[in-house]
Amino acid sequence: MFRSKLKFANTRQGLLPSLFVLLSLFSLHLNAAEIVIVIDDMGNKASEKRAFDLPPEVVFSILPHTPYSTKFSELAEQQNRDVMLHMPMEALSGLYMGPGGLSSNMDKAQILESLLAAQKTVPNAIGLNNHMGSKLTQLSYPMQATMEFLSRNQMFFLDSRTTKFSKAESVAKSNGVPSMRRHVFLDHVQKTTNIQFQFARLLRKAKRNGFAIGIAHPHEVTLDFLQKALQELPNDGVTLVSMSHGLQPSDQQWAWNPASQLSR
Repeated sequence: MFRSKLKFANTRQGLLPSLFVLLSLFSLHLNAAEIVIVIDDMGNKASEKRAFDLPPEVVFSILPHTPYSTKFSELAEQQNRDVMLHMPMEALSGLYMGPGGLSSNMDKAQILESLLAAQKTVPNAIGLNNHMGSKLTQLSYPMQATMEFLSRNQMFFLDSRTTKFSKAESVAKSNGVPSMRRHVFLDHVQKTTNIQFQFARLLRKAKRNGFAIGIAHPHEVTLDFLQKALQELPNDGVTLVSMSHGLQPSDQQWAWNPASQLSR
């Protein structure tokens, strides 16, 4: 379509109009704004099933070894919804990570064994992001082992960015693992006014850069807000996309393609 428009302009109206068409299409591309919404911490409660009413583009990141890990993973697949493994990782605070988490005292074999066990409870995961992990994501050795596992299983990595000192994304890139980072936490404070403020930040980032990722959680107040706000996105000039949306990669946009080695 793009090529045929340029050919028509060249043959019927000369070089100047063809340049105009080119610049117009380029401008439309730059103005495109897309967001990904990831719902973390899925799997603990039956009440979280309400999140399945959100658009299928919304990504679910499911905690392993929880009461609804596998059930939610399978239900999400039935909706053609992207699923991620929300892998517990050690935090600087020392807070309990949850079952099956990765800690700094593990060797490579233990890390790989824990990742495999977690993957089995979320069988449809196509990617992984860290749950907590402000300590572990700063350490090269466990991140190297994690990225080797993801590369072997053709999974991408999303850095939840629980610390600004995270090395996870750079280690992912050095291992050829498709990777991206979270741009905004939507519901760190569970109040509608705060979520609204953070959601507006997400949209501004998307409009400025073409693409942005927001992470939220299956809190009632969050789900109430998203059910309404996501319906209004077309009015805001923003498109909700899944993590695996088949976009052509650019400096502003990132898409997961299992056959590629994209890393943005």
